[in-house]
Parts: sequence; structure tokens; C-alpha cells
Amino acid sequence: MIKPLRLGLRLLHLTCVLLLGILLGAWVGCMETLLHRALPDLRQRLSRWFLACLSRALPLQVRITGMPPQQPMLWVSNHVSWLDIPLLGMLAPLSFLSKAEVRQWPLLGWLAGKAGTLFIQRGGNRSAEVNRELCAHLQQQRHLLLFPEGSTSDGSYLRAFHPRLMASAIDSGVALQPVAIRYVRNGRLCQLSPFIDDDDLLRHLLRLLAHEAVEVEIRLLEPIPSQAVSRDQLARQARERIGLALYGEAA
Repeated sequence: MIKPLRLGLRLLHLTCVLLLGILLGAWVGCMETLLHRALPDLRQRLSRWFLACLSRALPLQVRITGMPPQQPMLWVSNHVSWLDIPLLGMLAPLSFLSKAEVRQWPLLGWLAGKAGTLFIQRGGNRSAEVNRELCAHLQQQRHLLLFPEGSTSDGSYLRAFHPRLMASAIDSGVALQPVAIRYVRNGRLCQLSPFIDDDDLLRHLLRLLAHEAVEVEIRLLEPIPSQAVSRDQLARQARERIGLALYGEAA
């Protein structure tokens, strides 16, 4: 645990960053209203800058291996925590695919919407409609990140990757950028970082701020071409590469 003064300073820093995010989101919204059109490129650039500020305001020590791709790709990553979003979003001008429930999160849901997040309603046989939305985004030469597990884990294993989410890469002719992310404390998987089950966002954040910084390892792996493969093959290859990076063996 850290001292109360240090915790207070962390909370103050984070509050300032969130207020900045509100101002940026409101400004972009006003600009789009005045111009009567969406500004996706501006959203992505400002979102990347804001997420970098947010990541620096959190007790995280980040180590990145590999280089972000120059060409727009469909990024796929294992999913451990809401922290994955600012950490990966600071690496490139990304848009995110998220479950519709995130839109209802206090403040962060609003910020995600202003950053251009694509919210999807799970279930209801909407796979074809969701795929069309993702293809339209990728065909505009913009990076898109999704978490093919569909939910978070504690970081000790990989859930199954949903192949239907990979179809947009194939249909758009873009490669897959697999990413492996791991949270470590004292040489072992961090127990505080995972955001799983019915955890509360505010309580999770306060626990994180009250402890020493966690080490975060982000590995940008070799891109996977999407030509001449099925979505099942693409999902399997991505899961295997991420599993090798995290655990030394295919998941």
C-alpha cells in the first residue's frame, strides 16, 4: 500500500486528466455539430493523445516490444482489464469495438463514445450487421481494435476467440495485428489488474491507485495476412500466437 499523500496526488492527477478528456470530447462534439459532419480522423488523433495522458496518470510501468504497423489493420488482443484500452489506444490512432454495456459506464462510457468507439449489442443474430459496420470502418483505412475473447480473464489463460469477429479483416483485405498484454507484480501475474466478473469500476480503480505501480508487458506480434484463410483459421492463428507470447505455448 502507498502513503495517503501519494494516493491523493494520484487521484488529483487522474481527475485533471479526466476533466481534460471531458473538455476534448465536448469540443469535438461542438465542432462536428458546427460542421454538420463526423470528424473520425480528428477523433482518433485526440483519442490517442488523451489515452496516453490517462495511461501516464495510472500507476503503470509499461514495456512495449515490437512496432505498431504503418498500414491500418484489425488489432486483436487478449483481454484482462479496462486498462487494456488506454494502454493499447496510446500506441496508434485506434478505434475500439466494445459491448454496448460500456456506453452506460459513468464518464468512461461517455468518453468512449466521443472517442469513436463502435458499440455492439451482443446476441440477437446481428453478426452480419456487425461485420458490415467493421468492414466499413476498416475500408476507410483506419485501425480497429477488438478483444476476440468477448470478455476478460485473470490473465492466466486465454478464452476462446470468436471467429465471426475476424470476418471483417478477410472481407476488407486487411491483415491482423495480434497483441499480447500481461500485468506483472513482483515477477508474478498481478492480482489487482484483472477486471473480471462483477467487479466495480470505481473500487477497482481505487485499489489500483492505492498500490505500487504494476508492470505491463505489451507485445506487438508479427501481423497475420488474411488472404486465402477462413475466419476460423484466422482466429486459431491469432490465439496460438498470443498464447505463445504469453505462456510459451499455444493456447
